[in-house]
Amino acid sequence: MANTDFKKDPEFSGFSNTSDEKHDVAPAYQDSDNLSLGRDNSEWNKLGFWTRNGCTIESFKRRKGPIGNLNATMKPRHLHMIAIGGSIGAGLFVGSGSALSNGGPAALLIAFGIIGIMIFNVVYALGELAVMFPVSGGFYTYSTRFIDPSWGFAMGWNYVFQWAIVLPLELTVAGLTVDYWKSGVSIALWITIFWFAIIAINVFGTLGYAEEEFWSSLLKLIAIVIFMLIGIALCAGGGPAGGKYDEYWGARTFYNPGAFANGFKGLCAVFVTAAFAFSGTELVGLAAAEAENPAKALPGAIKQVFWRITLFYILSLLFVGLLVEHTDKRLLGSGLSDSQASPFVIAAKDAGLVGFDSFMNVVIMVSVISIGNSGVYGGSRTLTALAEQGYAPKFFAYIDKSGRPLFSTIFILMFSPIAYVGLSSSGEVVFAWLQALSGLAALFTWGSICLAHIRFRRAWKYHGHTLDELPFNAIFGVWGSWVGLILIFLVLVAQFAVALYPLGGDPPSAEAFFKAYLALPIVLIFWAGGFIWKRAGWLRTQQIDVDTNRRVVDWERINGEKARVAAMPAWRRIMHLLF
Repeated sequence: MANTDFKKDPEFSGFSNTSDEKHDVAPAYQDSDNLSLGRDNSEWNKLGFWTRNGCTIESFKRRKGPIGNLNATMKPRHLHMIAIGGSIGAGLFVGSGSALSNGGPAALLIAFGIIGIMIFNVVYALGELAVMFPVSGGFYTYSTRFIDPSWGFAMGWNYVFQWAIVLPLELTVAGLTVDYWKSGVSIALWITIFWFAIIAINVFGTLGYAEEEFWSSLLKLIAIVIFMLIGIALCAGGGPAGGKYDEYWGARTFYNPGAFANGFKGLCAVFVTAAFAFSGTELVGLAAAEAENPAKALPGAIKQVFWRITLFYILSLLFVGLLVEHTDKRLLGSGLSDSQASPFVIAAKDAGLVGFDSFMNVVIMVSVISIGNSGVYGGSRTLTALAEQGYAPKFFAYIDKSGRPLFSTIFILMFSPIAYVGLSSSGEVVFAWLQALSGLAALFTWGSICLAHIRFRRAWKYHGHTLDELPFNAIFGVWGSWVGLILIFLVLVAQFAVALYPLGGDPPSAEAFFKAYLALPIVLIFWAGGFIWKRAGWLRTQQIDVDTNRRVVDWERINGEKARVAAMPAWRRIMHLLF
């Protein structure tokens, strides 16, 4: 594929290729005649109801049309809920317990706040790229297109295996969550039930994922709001008479036993849990490729991330730190697998509110199943994109008549039985290593999104474009991506220090180091493999093509919307910016 000089095209309101001058651009993506930018659902709509929803033999046959032709059936309400609550799961509800124990309540807020600032900039950078280049497997293809095809290969496969590993982890947590009620039923049976539940959801394809995420996210958000309202009452001394919170409680946990545990090293240890808790935030960029109108729906969904970070992470963790002492023995040794160590459940139990701890446990169970389902969605779509670009076997590009990437979905689901290994005598060891594989993987994905945005902006300017030609701009521009990239680097450094010198004064060991930092060598192996296979390296600015497969923008509509917003009173413009 060759890059070219550019000429103004009034219909495109951008630039189109006209000359034959070559700049040796790496073949990182499909030509526009092979990749559907605006999804055409006309053939899908002609199918019968049960075939459209994947419930007939006919639905499993290959779909005709261009490669990458997934459905465009996701609605704005789906995208908004995926953005605001889609990735809330075991990381927040359960992992915050070990984070509180390791760092203390102040470290919990600082670490999650820093990761929140990072994610805010990452998602806005992703939004700008996804609105401009709406391709399935989004952020992997942006790394390939704007950074280095070999690095894109590494990020694509890293993301596939990140979710393939998260799936059995979440199934294990879901099974252990049911054990909270001491039902006497084997955890293996519950894992099997949840596994088949996820398979059933994925039979319905994109809409199955979208509807499940909508309703589970709604439940999670309602539960967190209820928890915060109860937290306000408990801190004010409104708990049941004779209970722990029957007198003014306030912020005493910040004074006794204290705001920090294990000093600066404790703060560093919280970062990886915070990163795990925010994992999946970027899925809104993947989902946008299957939305009815991503150019309209995605910017609104991106704005919801601010509220998720502020309200549903920072404020809920503030009440966790106020209500549960970081020295509570129930927080120890839980990792991400034991819901009984959830500070949300502990606070509910200590408050003496009959049934509220069970309610929170149900929410945790639904949350981890939701994250497992997100793993199937994110991993399968990325694997399909890899196959379309020649970075994975071609049969993974198979999309059936109901719009499911069939073989990619089956491949991710095949990792589910690893959940049973976690129940063996050596299960805890296996579980710890699987967490090590998935723990830092998200940080590399987020860093790649920020770097891709930085390099896109540089190439955009180099080829003579202006920011006025972008239909959606990251709120802090390229500087926000630099802030996100720097914060990711600092978090990796902090985790490296904890990997070398673990908490508790244990001497350095190879096992402890790789349990904390295993994702790095895995990514480097993928990067080397991509380079050996494709023999493509770092792209120079002049090699980056910013026009192929760029969305055709309806500037009349966008400029009309901008004029409408500009005419609003100041308070309404602020509301529009935030919502």
